[in-house]
Amino acid sequence: MNGDETSEAENLIVAAINAAADLHNPLRRWLARRFFEATRGAPSSEALQSALNVIEAKAHFDAPERMVHIRVGGLDERLYLDLSDATWRAVEIDTSGWRVIDNPPVRFRRAAGMQPLPVPAAGGSIDVLRSFLNVQSDNDFVLVVAWALAVLRSRGPYPVIVLSGEQGSAKSTFSAILRALLDPNTAPLRALPREDRDLFIAASNGHVLAFDNVSGLPGWISDTLCRLATGGGFAVRQLYTDQDEVLFDAARPVILNGIEDIVTRPDLADRAVFLMLEPIPEERRRPEQELWAAFDAERPRLLGVLLDALVEGLKRLPDTRLEKLPRMADFALWASACETALWPAGTFWSAYCGNRDEAVEGVIDADPIAAAVRAVMAARTVWTGNASELLGALGEAEGERAVKSNTWPDSPRALAGRLRRAATFLRKVGIEISFGREGRARTRTINITTTKPSGSTEKPGERPSAQSASSAPMPKSNPANGFATRPKGAVACDADGNGNAPTVGANPMEANAGQVADRADVGLPPQSALEKAGAVGWSTGL
Repeated sequence: MNGDETSEAENLIVAAINAAADLHNPLRRWLARRFFEATRGAPSSEALQSALNVIEAKAHFDAPERMVHIRVGGLDERLYLDLSDATWRAVEIDTSGWRVIDNPPVRFRRAAGMQPLPVPAAGGSIDVLRSFLNVQSDNDFVLVVAWALAVLRSRGPYPVIVLSGEQGSAKSTFSAILRALLDPNTAPLRALPREDRDLFIAASNGHVLAFDNVSGLPGWISDTLCRLATGGGFAVRQLYTDQDEVLFDAARPVILNGIEDIVTRPDLADRAVFLMLEPIPEERRRPEQELWAAFDAERPRLLGVLLDALVEGLKRLPDTRLEKLPRMADFALWASACETALWPAGTFWSAYCGNRDEAVEGVIDADPIAAAVRAVMAARTVWTGNASELLGALGEAEGERAVKSNTWPDSPRALAGRLRRAATFLRKVGIEISFGREGRARTRTINITTTKPSGSTEKPGERPSAQSASSAPMPKSNPANGFATRPKGAVACDADGNGNAPTVGANPMEANAGQVADRADVGLPPQSALEKAGAVGWSTGL
């Protein structure tokens, strides 16, 4: 129980919900213990079940219905972060700041495996987080922090963060640190489930899902992850019934890591943030025990600086605008609203657009049909015909080896489906695919044309505005933090047609972070070295 001074029925609701969600039924054990303390005897099974039935009935009929959350909740423009401690405390975040409270007005459910968060502390620096993550560029670190800020929001959509790299590049440690910072669990990293039901059950019992050493994503799980990123449901027949259903509905942040490029389907790639991790030299590795001890010491301050950014986001979100919205529009708006607490406005948008441009190229290269269409259209501007003719033309361009592979469509109908799936990303590189019918016989045709890649006709050095701010000259360097002091909202983005200017990938600051290796082989500079580095990187000013 959380000690709330509301009605007894409301407290029973919390207990009943937590009991119903746990197969071991902790409420049953609690009642048996209280009965033993009062009578020094054991209750009969019939009496115990009768008591549970009464509690369930009171929970259903004697109090108003309330939403129940896991780890993060929201109410009346406020966010609440469950600390998962024994006293049911939570952090309340609003536009005036954040604070730890004893009796949160939202109800949380404690699933098996959830671990407590530390009490957040003020005075932290976001740069310290970089010292625990093997990120190679400023853009990558900006995207990691933006993803973390999205995780602490009470509603999605949540982008999928995809970590790739060879063995020894700290993919597992990277994933575990993010999970420990935002949603600690006794089993932080798991294998991919084998069916939709298991994936949604995992989503119902944890806020962040982290899947380790993923070798590939079957089509069905890629589609399910799309539903989890933007919010979706799953229904199965309830056991021992003929017509009742069990419904799972969730939107959850997801972490995927693997050696290969595991996301190859455009619909999931459009909902993802991709990071490529470099291997860590042996001389820079660090024992895992030493790494986690340093991280645990910094966790309260790291959580505090993220909460400071949430406060800024709640203030600025109503006035934040982007000229063009990506697929994950709410994520982009939220990250843009929060970022001024950490770095100049427009930094996230530039990094995100550059990441999405790279994702477009990666998915096209991974899709043999998309790559073949690109090769065929390299020497022409228009192609028109039916699916059978196009399948032959693509086969001639790619050769017999590609045609005989398992990934090649075996029929014109299968080709049409693959083209529709690839059309969005091909459009971004200047190839437009349309389907139509011609003649009295209404013969199906495919029209492929090359156009200018998505983007405006900006002159070199010019950048369109991402937010509703007036134009401003190009920024000057800010020696205090290494970033260019960019005018509010000045960005570049090829992925959504916001110009062809380069992104902030030119490394606006010197890399200051150590890096980590997979699990026990972790390499990081000692904390004293970070302190001697002083203002290397950017300063949060919090």
